[in-house]
Amino acid sequence: MQLKLYKKSFALIGLLAFCVITLNACSTFSNRSTGAASNARIAHFKEDTTVGNEDISIAAIGLVGVPYRYGGNTPAGGFDCSGLIAYVFNKSSGIQLPRTIQQMSNAGRGIGQQSPAPGDLVFFNTTGERYSHAGIYVGKGRFVHAPSAGGTVRLDRIDSPYWASRYTEARRIATTATSRN
Repeated sequence: MQLKLYKKSFALIGLLAFCVITLNACSTFSNRSTGAASNARIAHFKEDTTVGNEDISIAAIGLVGVPYRYGGNTPAGGFDCSGLIAYVFNKSSGIQLPRTIQQMSNAGRGIGQQSPAPGDLVFFNTTGERYSHAGIYVGKGRFVHAPSAGGTVRLDRIDSPYWASRYTEARRIATTATSRN
């Protein structure tokens, strides 16, 4: 009888510890990147600004799970990274963006070391080119993007070692639309 009670108590304590650890992990903006250079480049992502285009970030989050497809630009056909960005900006704000990441990197204005806002674009060097991948910043150190063949649109943390080491810059597009429908 005492053995059963001991096992139940031990299981309950283990479950409680797991819950506390899990909730604690979700409650803070962790700094998981490696290297001082990566930390310095993304340090401003610890402080979100309240001036943002939440409609853009909400629309982007709504597409998480859509399959990746090179050249794709619709939910039904799948997305590549630039197709996802162009689709979200057009549907949520009527903003027409160029189709390629290279062209998008000239749109809007760079935010430098300012705090990012939901709806800002974040650019990465994943192939040796300064602007070879991009996503939409949605707040709290997270961004939505269409990462690769065989994957899906997903939500990732900019402070993960992979993305922090490849981060190039963030650009604010929403307030400097090139054209509206």
